[in-house]
Amino acid sequence: MYHDKSFSIKIDSRVAGIRLDQFLARHLTSASRAQISASIRKGFIKVDGLDRKNSYRLKSGETVSGTVFEKPEIDVLPEKIDFQILFEDEYLLVLSKPPGIVVHPGSGNHTGTLVNGLVYYCQAIAAVGDKLRPGIVHRLDKDTSGIMLAAKTESMQGKLVELFKNREIKKSYIALLHGVMKEVKGRLVAPIGRHPVNRQKMAVRSISGRHAVSNWELMMELADSFSLARITIETGRTHQIRVHMAHLGHPVVGDRVYGSNRDNDHYPRQLLHAHRLIFQHPVTMEMVDQVAPLWPDFTLVLKGLGYPSSGDMI
Repeated sequence: MYHDKSFSIKIDSRVAGIRLDQFLARHLTSASRAQISASIRKGFIKVDGLDRKNSYRLKSGETVSGTVFEKPEIDVLPEKIDFQILFEDEYLLVLSKPPGIVVHPGSGNHTGTLVNGLVYYCQAIAAVGDKLRPGIVHRLDKDTSGIMLAAKTESMQGKLVELFKNREIKKSYIALLHGVMKEVKGRLVAPIGRHPVNRQKMAVRSISGRHAVSNWELMMELADSFSLARITIETGRTHQIRVHMAHLGHPVVGDRVYGSNRDNDHYPRQLLHAHRLIFQHPVTMEMVDQVAPLWPDFTLVLKGLGYPSSGDMI
């Protein structure tokens, strides 16, 4: 699907030197910056018939031509989805996502997602941001459970995205890991990028990867050589914790993608849980500090490994 019309614009001296994406943002006012950027990357827009980067500086006499690619919009159908509300006001909500739930619709997943449930719970969220991901400001993997933040208004979504971008939202995870960790705590700095062979996976890539930092702290050693750890991340790369822990030699228990050399068939899913989230509310300026209790399937595994029955579940 394409934007309204094809276009062809000759560059004159008055705009020479401007970035390609900035120039188009001024002239194609019915298209978003994201659409323009994607169209340049996909080769739908060319300069004198050649593919150029978003950052390309235009020269006088060149011709920019093409059309703006637009993904087909999919209406998100309201659908009752089981998730727990931890905190809510008129601007945002904090919830606990169950395992096995995809965050937003995508290829092959148009129903049964968290977004379907959010729109069912609060109809106003359907009008917030991207039509395919209304209200969403960050994501969790399908089989990762736990705490998430969603915006209920357009302005709040922008504010929350900015907080994440500036690393002003603190989030910690609980993970059950294979093996006994040799140190009580540590910090791993290891860039992450696409796996060189399996493009569906991520991997530590020393040259082509993006900067990624994870901090871990051993909470408890459990029977049969398992470690329960608290993990915080300074960056938000795809599958970051799963990739980093596997790189350390302690993959997440139940992770059949990054822990394939371990016995994971006896576990319901990857035992990774987004546990706690702390941030300053952009409107009320109060500190929001919420905890999502471990999901029942996680606690059942911990009990089977000798988690103290006298201790409170995390």
